[in-house]
Amino acid sequence: MHAVSPSDWPLLWLAWALFIWLNPLPIFFRSSRYWLLKNLYRQLTSGVRRVEFQDFWMGDQFCSLVFTLGDLWFVGCAYSHALKNWRICTTGANWAPMFAIAVLPFFVRFVQSIRRWADSKQLMHLVNAGKYGTGIIYYLTYYLWRQHGGGRGPRFVAWCILGVFYAGYAGAWDILMDWSLMQRHAKYRFLRSELIYTSHVPLYYVAIVANIIIRYEFLMYIPEKGVNYVIRTFIAAMLEMLRRWQWNFLRLENEHIGNMDQYRVTREVPLPYSFDHQSHDSDGGDEDDEVERTSISTRSWRRRKVNTPSVGAVEVEDNHEQ
Repeated sequence: MHAVSPSDWPLLWLAWALFIWLNPLPIFFRSSRYWLLKNLYRQLTSGVRRVEFQDFWMGDQFCSLVFTLGDLWFVGCAYSHALKNWRICTTGANWAPMFAIAVLPFFVRFVQSIRRWADSKQLMHLVNAGKYGTGIIYYLTYYLWRQHGGGRGPRFVAWCILGVFYAGYAGAWDILMDWSLMQRHAKYRFLRSELIYTSHVPLYYVAIVANIIIRYEFLMYIPEKGVNYVIRTFIAAMLEMLRRWQWNFLRLENEHIGNMDQYRVTREVPLPYSFDHQSHDSDGGDEDDEVERTSISTRSWRRRKVNTPSVGAVEVEDNHEQ
């Protein structure tokens, strides 16, 4: 429409999306929208309650929106200047609020990991917290480097070193913990013995390679010549969302297999029934399952004999009715 300025369409779209999101009427899947709002509140108040699966699952999704969240400040700044001289929004002190908003999901996951360690006393949660702490420091060095023009110097060296370390740290965690791959003596080499997508085994190897490559996407910022930084940021953001998309399939598969191992999800109950009190108290977490899977114990049922005139001696299991 020629009557509407092109710069107004993004604002109209954002207003429409916000209206749909906050609309109280029972249309457009109100329960799903309210669930998302509730989960956002739980994300922002992480640390005050026990961390459940939905909490760290959604936290991981938001960690892939670093560039998108950082752009929220950029959009507001650009429109405050009427989209004139918008490049000033990517210089100087404007990087500070962009950094604070961008790393908010990492800070949330850091707090969640500390809370899970406090509840379970499992050191692996501290290792996970260290991963998100490293991510915050990495993005801090990135924004400091961009704030001072993105040239070569000590900030550039610090950013490169942190980038390599964080990419290796996070990539190893993805493959070893979130996906539980690279298990020794596995039926599928470099994978694990139990797979759900058995008809597409080669895709597991593709996912491993793609995940590692995309984790090192920061390397595309190093060349001084070529595509400008705006286009590179767009490419990096898209690659990260694609990485998270593929991550979801294998992460959910690993969670489902862990639930089956703990008999949280099963089509049949094995006899004798398994009593695993630890599994009922589990927070449904990723690395918790790796510990619990190796410690499932069964308790024998005590039996007593009951004599009846017509049936005779019958073994009756305590607390078991047929």
